[in-house]
Amino acid sequence: MSEIRVGTSGWNYPSGKGTWNGIFYPVTAQSRRRTRGIPKFDELAFYAEHFNTVEINSTFYGVPAPATAKAWAARTPPGFEFSLKLYQKFTHPEMFQKATGADPWDLGTKDVDQFRAAIDPLADAGKLGALLAQFPASFRNEPDNRGYLEWLLERFRDYQLAVELRHRTWSDSPVETLELLSASGSAWAQIDEPKFRFSIRQNLLPNVRTFYYLRLHGRNAADWWAHDKSEDRYNYLYSAGELEPFADAAREASREVKKAYLYANNHFSAKSVANAAILKHQLGQDLPGGYPEEFVERYPDLKGIVKVLPALEMRPSDTPS
Repeated sequence: MSEIRVGTSGWNYPSGKGTWNGIFYPVTAQSRRRTRGIPKFDELAFYAEHFNTVEINSTFYGVPAPATAKAWAARTPPGFEFSLKLYQKFTHPEMFQKATGADPWDLGTKDVDQFRAAIDPLADAGKLGALLAQFPASFRNEPDNRGYLEWLLERFRDYQLAVELRHRTWSDSPVETLELLSASGSAWAQIDEPKFRFSIRQNLLPNVRTFYYLRLHGRNAADWWAHDKSEDRYNYLYSAGELEPFADAAREASREVKKAYLYANNHFSAKSVANAAILKHQLGQDLPGGYPEEFVERYPDLKGIVKVLPALEMRPSDTPS
């Protein structure tokens, strides 16, 4: 069996109702973010004490500076791996245009080269996992879209590229879709999310021998399309029983691929952290690092399987504002 890496989608959720601050990141640590003279608490370093991979969402909203990627590598231990979403210009042209006002179809080699240069420091450090091309639910299996996807796959074929397709037209023509992705060695990203009439259907099986990529978005159907804040759609906690089929799928896939990645994206209130830890336990993996007592109380399925951080006496300056 090959290596299975389990992590979460993102590590930094400092605001909103679903913040991780004071839940996964200890309250006392958060006070250090704003107390003069005390070193800033490093969330990524704390996260990396618990998991050996993370999927970066911020690269969807902007191409990072190479110095940023170099700093990510420096703040994590040897062997840690980052998977990154492609910039929205590659997959969500309408969203890109709305955010920037620029022509989304002014897309070419320069954009590919810019993104490649941004992630080179991770590759040089041996910490680059996979790239994720996440397409919207409106991206249908049509001639123009297939042509564009073929172009994109060719441009990033030097990397482990996972492609997340959401519209059912892709799974309605599975042979055609598999041929398109497999020709460039790209993995068909397996996803769990609320299912609607047009939602893609998948079998959780790998399509290439190199790697496997599985994302868990949660099953909050009520808030998936209609919500006050985008974080609301990810407000879902998988039960241990609901996670078992994904642990089984990853275990089976690991018999056929060189490496498997599992990312929990139900990030509201660090529910993804709790579910990623449970998945690691179900896979028989070690659970390093300590978890705040408040976190374990909130997610009692973790009791007895994770280490609890010793309680810290809160000084007046540690009281959350």
